[in-house]
Amino acid sequence: MTAPSELRLLPWVGPEGKPCYLSTDDRSGYISRLADDVESAQLDFATELLDQVPDTLDDADAEPDEIRSLARDLASALRDVLRVAISRGCLLAVSDPHKL
Repeated sequence: MTAPSELRLLPWVGPEGKPCYLSTDDRSGYISRLADDVESAQLDFATELLDQVPDTLDDADAEPDEIRSLARDLASALRDVLRVAISRGCLLAVSDPHKL
């Protein structure tokens, strides 16, 4: 088992909205690979949302509900991207603390 400072923050939350962590020395294990895939999908979704922003905001006929929906999706994507950044930053610190 890894030390608490080496826990990986996973890209999803538990049933009560609390963070989930993985304790393993194997970065190629099933859960690690699943977390990598989920992080990649989250980052791709955030990119797609950002691509929609100019069209939506520049559309004078955009409905307020459409703009609110985009804002909610962007807020959710930002939460995911921040979790990915924190997780990857912690992984970098554990793998080589002198790089940070």
